[in-house]
Formats: sequence, C-alpha cells, structure tokens
Amino acid sequence: MAAHVLVFPCPAQGHINCMLHFAAGLLDAGLHVTFLHTDHNRRRLGLAASVVEADSPRPRFLSVTDGLPDDHPRTAGDLVALVESMMTTTRVAYRALLASLRAGAPRDDGFPPVTCVVADGMLPFAINVAEELGVPALAFRTASACSFLAYLSVPKLVELGEVPVPAGADLDAPVRGVPGMEGFLRRRDLPSFCRGDDGTGGLHPMLKIIAEFSAHSCNARALILNTTASLERSALAHIAPHMRDVFAIGPLHAMFQQPAAGGALWREDDGCTAWLDSQADGTVVYVSLGSLAIISVEEFTEFLSGLVSAGHPFLWVLRPDMVGASQNAVLQDAIKAARRGKARVVEWAPQRDVLRHRAVGCFLTHAGWNSTLESVAEGVPTVCWPFFVDQQTNSRFMAAVWGTGLDMKDVCERAVVERMVREAMESVELRRSAQALAQQVRQDIAHGGSSAEEFKRLVGFINELSISTRGSTPSPDKE
Repeated sequence: MAAHVLVFPCPAQGHINCMLHFAAGLLDAGLHVTFLHTDHNRRRLGLAASVVEADSPRPRFLSVTDGLPDDHPRTAGDLVALVESMMTTTRVAYRALLASLRAGAPRDDGFPPVTCVVADGMLPFAINVAEELGVPALAFRTASACSFLAYLSVPKLVELGEVPVPAGADLDAPVRGVPGMEGFLRRRDLPSFCRGDDGTGGLHPMLKIIAEFSAHSCNARALILNTTASLERSALAHIAPHMRDVFAIGPLHAMFQQPAAGGALWREDDGCTAWLDSQADGTVVYVSLGSLAIISVEEFTEFLSGLVSAGHPFLWVLRPDMVGASQNAVLQDAIKAARRGKARVVEWAPQRDVLRHRAVGCFLTHAGWNSTLESVAEGVPTVCWPFFVDQQTNSRFMAAVWGTGLDMKDVCERAVVERMVREAMESVELRRSAQALAQQVRQDIAHGGSSAEEFKRLVGFINELSISTRGSTPSPDKE
C-alpha cells in the first residue's frame, strides 16, 4: 500500500502555491496526498467537494477552521491574531481530523490511512499533534534557507546585541551572528521584525513567534526547504547540524506542475498573455508586490510616477486590498490613466507565465521567496522592494550574492524607481548573471541534479517512515 501524506500549509497564498507543487511531486512519485486548507480559503477557492479532479492520481482537498470569523481581513497586519487562533482552535479541529484519517475511518474516496504528515514550519502544532497520534511529521519551510538561518540565529543575535535594532540606528552597519553571512549582511537585510520591538525594548511579537517556530523545526523528523544548493549552499550547510535531516528540493514550481484546482485565492487576469504578445521582446516591466503587501496611496503614487518616467511598458499587479484608501479618486484616476498609456493594471496575474514571456525585461518584486525562485528560474533581472518577514534577506542575496538584481529596500521615491528600473532593463551584466544562474538551477532540477536526487531521497524517506507507521499503534490521545 502506497504511503499517504497529509500536506498542511500555512493559509497564505505563497505557502499554498509552494506546497501544492510539492504535493504534485509526491503524486508523481506514486504517493497518496491529502491537502489541508482552512475552511475560509477552501470557500474562496470554490472547492465544494473533497475531490476536485476525477483523474487519478489526484490530491484530496479537506479543510479545518482557522478560528476567525469570515469577515476577518486576514491581512499582514493581523498575523499574530491568525497564528494565535490556529494554535488554539485549529489545533483541536486538526487533531480530530488527523485521528480519523490515521485510523482509516471509512470514506468513499478510496484513500488509505494517513501514514505521514508534512506540515508548514509555521504550524508547529501540526507536527506536535501528528507525533502524539503516532504519525511521523516533517517540517516544510516555504521561505529561503538564508532567511530561515537568520531566524534560527535570533538567540545569538540577541546575545550579541544586534537585535532588536533600535530606532535611528545605522541600518548599513554590518551584522555579526548569522554564520556565513558576515561579509555582506547589514542591519537592513535582517528579517523585518528584527527592527521593531514590543514597546518595552524587547523583541517584536512576530520575531519571537517565527524564531520559536524555526527552532521547533529541529524537533521534526526532517526539514524540507524549497531551494537548491546552487543558490544557498552555505546556508544549507549551516542549518544541517541543527536538524535531524535536511532536504533541499527546489525550485518546486519548475519541477512539478501543481494541480489545476485548489491554489489561486485571486482570479488571474485572462488578458495578460495577449497584452504581452503585443509588446516587443524584453521591453515590459512586470510589477508585483505579492499577496500580502499593503502600500500607502503616497507609495503607490511614487511607484506609478517612477514607472511612467522610466519609459517602458509595464504590467502591474494591483490587488483590490493592496493600497490604503483604495477608493481614493486620485488613485482610481491614476490607474485609468495608466491603462490608457503603455501599461496594463490587473488584480492578479499568472506570474510564472508572465515571467517566462519573451516581452518581459525585468521584474519589480517584493522579493518573496516564490517570486524570487520564479525570477531566478526564468533568468529575469529584478528590482527588489521588500516588504516584510524574509524579503529583506532575499533581496540582499539577489543584489550582493547572486548579482541578478538591484536592492531598493527602505526607499520609495519616484526618481529611485525610475533609475533602478532603467538599470535593470538595460544592464547587460545583470542579465548575464541572471541567465547564468537560471542555467545552473535548470541543471539542479534535471535528472541527476542535486534537487532531483534530493527529492528521490525524500520520497524514500517518507516511504520508510510510512512502513513503520503502518506497523505501529496510535499513541493515546493526550488532549
């Protein structure tokens, strides 16, 4: 009987995307997969049935409550509330569901009992509960290895007095305490929550949470990272001694095609490709700040003015909830004016298709890890304007380590936007570096490459765990 893996992502778009590709890889390897959404996201996705696709193999989609009311915004500013709700309410619902799936409760979909859990590292309770029920659990971190290492290093950074970074400090000062990054990491490149505090000079609440969750991954059977040795060899080497095992298996989006249903929380604009088809090769600036970033009307105005002044056609993903006071008449007039010119503004775009389109010359990005990997895989130069969490560290790697992009962090001025967009579009050196890195990553995911071999090793690891699970007795219920 094939192994049956329950895959449980944190309920954010980037986490869902990454772990759906992972689920697709498990299906390709002949494993059964149940993919666990929150009830709220499952309703947004329109997943009315447990099984969306009739063809086999296919994932089964189930859901549990996130504990928040339907009208809760679930935005970047509410992350603490979401985390706390999931640690309590979701934990109880998840435990009941997993117990039934572990026991092989009769269902009409033909799935065997769950034999292994792969849970988002941001959901440590999912790992704890699984092990309590006798189901081996692995941690999956959807962020970069370099940012994960930074969070793992928080206790050392605190000991050295590097964090919290005080207000008014020199953000260009070098940072000690993150191994392997001493030569290029600055205060401004640390994860965003390192700069804030709890009002008393202590650590920012989200920094405490993510650092604690990162340390918790040491307890899982293994840590899975969506990366490759070509990109983050040093960070992986420094992480490995802290973990029971580490699997670097990315970029997953380039290795496996995610299921057709179950992923996009926003409807993708159908006209993006046709619009790009009408543009000349390498002339379009693609702009997307991800699924969580919120910018002010003033920042929007600076971005728009800089993009227009740069003189290139641009495709801008502007979510309905992205700009503060989004019903502002000035904002709406600006969007209409952009659409009349050499621009297209959409609410959501098929990003991977956009980045591989011949017309795209550079990517103005928030430097989220999925977007970073997608630009790397397609050899597209970047301009990085990081928003929060891991993005500050990712953008530093693109600019200072890989040489594939420009780092615009902590600045939002039209003149800087214009200058950096022009440089990214015109720099032969940036394009050459981006294309060379893309070639190396393609080798990593090809047959015999490091990521391909690591994924094979991971499947074998899961199968071995699953064999031991079938022969074991579930642990007594502890709650």
